[in-house]
Parts: sequence; C-alpha cells; structure tokens
Amino acid sequence: MNCPQYRRSLLANPQQIDADMRRHAAGCADCTGYTLQLRKFEERLQRAFRVTVDADRAGRDSNLKPARPWMLQALRGQASPIRWLAMAASVVVAVVIVGSLWLGAAERSLAADVVGHMSGEPDAWLPTDRAVPTARLDAVLLEAKLHLRADAGLVTYANSCLFRGHQVPHLVVQTATGPITVMVLTHEAARLSMHFDEGGYQGLILPVPHHGSIALLERGSAIDPETVNSVAAKVRGALDWRS
Repeated sequence: MNCPQYRRSLLANPQQIDADMRRHAAGCADCTGYTLQLRKFEERLQRAFRVTVDADRAGRDSNLKPARPWMLQALRGQASPIRWLAMAASVVVAVVIVGSLWLGAAERSLAADVVGHMSGEPDAWLPTDRAVPTARLDAVLLEAKLHLRADAGLVTYANSCLFRGHQVPHLVVQTATGPITVMVLTHEAARLSMHFDEGGYQGLILPVPHHGSIALLERGSAIDPETVNSVAAKVRGALDWRS
C-alpha cells in the first residue's frame, strides 16, 4: 500500500483501519501525521455538534447590556434555533475542512505518481547542452496539441509517456544548476499549487486553468525552490495550447 491508497482509504472511513493500513502507517511518518490531523478534526466536529446555548447565561454575560425580561423570554424561545444555527455553521466548517483535505490528498497523490514515473526513465536526468531535435520535440507535443516556444529554455529530452491512462509530454529543461523534468498533464486538473519533497525528488504541481496542470521536479537538493518556480513560470508562459 502506498501513501495515496492509504489516505483515500482513511478519508473513506477514518474509524476503520485494516492490517495493510496499519503496516503502512507504522513505517510512514507522513501518513501517521495525516491520520492524527484527520482524527483531531473529527473530534472538533463531534464537539461542535454538541454545542448548547444557555439563554440565562447569555442574558447575564458581562459583555452585554443588562437583559430585560422580554429579551430573556425571547432568548429562551430562540435557544433551539440558535443551536441549529451553531450546528449549521459547524457543518459548513466541516465541509470546508474535509474539502481541503480531499484536495490536498488529490495533489499529494498526483505528486506521488509523478515521482513514481521518474524511475522508468533514468536517461532523462543526464546533464547536457545538446538540445533535443526540433522534429522530436514537435512530435511529442503534437499529440497533446501543444507548441513550445524557444523562450522556454534549453530542452534536452522529449518523450511521450503513458501516465494515468493518457499519453503526456515528458520534457527536461536544463538550468545552470542541473536538469528539471517537466510533465505536461493536460488530463489532470489540479486545483492547488503544491510543492513536494518525496522519494528523493523535489518539485511543484502547478495548475493551468482550462488546460490541466504541469509538474516540475528535480532530483536531490541541488536546485532551490526559486529556480523551480522560475522554470515553471517560463515553461507555462511558453506553452501554446491548441484546440
């Protein structure tokens, strides 16, 4: 079981952890922390649903003006609606938090799959100053209905790779401190930008509105995040999306 599988199973039912999940969590500090975070949220949600309103105490609150008898009667009559409003607010908060957890999990799953793909193409990481032939680059991009302008930087590797059931362009752009892999994921509509550090790779998932996303990663720690961000901006700006 890998991290994305574990987290999908956990989100489906945080209270049910089977033997495979326990084994994975025992050897994965990140997923252990993710489990604790999710359980703390569950506890906060349960407490929120137990909210009660004491109308007499509300009338005696020192920060409020003295309550008149008719106001206390109104509070007593409205205690139940106020409680329902508190519960409704808790549900809204829950939806927002769970939604953010789902989105975060989706981005982490995508990053893990990108890193997993890298092991199959070790030659892509060779540093070189020889640009990939233009005909090769155009052929790789053509299937994705893309064109890459020359200002993207020195592209030294181009391949069309099967990724999550789709052929996607896999490029390598050389920088002063080493090569950076770029995968153009036209079928992966990432909603959040996310930096990741996983399996010996560091990188960035970057949404491209209406066109999926791009993933950039480098091996080791020789390249700082600012360089990755700079290459990401340059490549995204140099991509021409053709319908």
